[in-house]
Amino acid sequence: MTVEPGGSLQLISLAEFPVIQNGDDLADLIHAALKGNRIDLRDGDVLVIAQKVISKAEGRKVDLNTVNISEEAQALADLADKDPRVVELILKESNQVLRHRPGLIVVEHKLGFVCANAGIDRSNVKQGGDAEHESVLLLPEDPDRSAREIRKALEKIWAQRIGVLIIDSHGRAWRNGTVGISIGLSGLPGIVDLRGEPDLFGNELKVTLIAAVDELAAAASLMMGQADEGYPVVHVRGFPYPLRDGSFAEIPRDLEDDLFR
Repeated sequence: MTVEPGGSLQLISLAEFPVIQNGDDLADLIHAALKGNRIDLRDGDVLVIAQKVISKAEGRKVDLNTVNISEEAQALADLADKDPRVVELILKESNQVLRHRPGLIVVEHKLGFVCANAGIDRSNVKQGGDAEHESVLLLPEDPDRSAREIRKALEKIWAQRIGVLIIDSHGRAWRNGTVGISIGLSGLPGIVDLRGEPDLFGNELKVTLIAAVDELAAAASLMMGQADEGYPVVHVRGFPYPLRDGSFAEIPRDLEDDLFR
């Protein structure tokens, strides 16, 4: 499986996408945004969606005033110099705490990946008028399911085979800065296995596994922006690999192969 010569990759941020509320039908809103941007889906297209709009539509916003703080959360909050209400949510969203320092808690999330603060975010979350009712946004409960439901709804409308990718911004070991990565997908490959394929000089590739959805996530994240841009959905044409059924389970490294823990 190789990239076709002379290919091109087109990414278009959907303009005029509305602010999402709990219970919104994202497939309908994406359909309307595509039509508003004069884009008709074609076979092989991919839609990349920011995690925040999924979480908002699925009611994953939590009022911190409703959080009961456990002794474990309070103790970790003291060590990490963080709001104990947020720490309680971090613990509930995680399999285990791996590291902590003032201002940061690194965990293995229940979804299977390692991230900072369980992906809990205050940015781009509309707040109330006082600190007591400050809210945070949790990651979707099942991003693969979310991607699958949106994909099936849009495929029914357009009668085309597409992929849907849900992404978030994460930091990386040994590198500064955040980058877009995949946290859920449907209808496209998570990993492209090139083992057995020839390289430029005819040598057989032995270990090459391409994290295709993470490469696409990083590209789409550039088009979304990280601040007040308001472009949470990106239309992609020219994804260089064949679409297939895929899931996020392809991405996390098995613990026995993880040299960082």
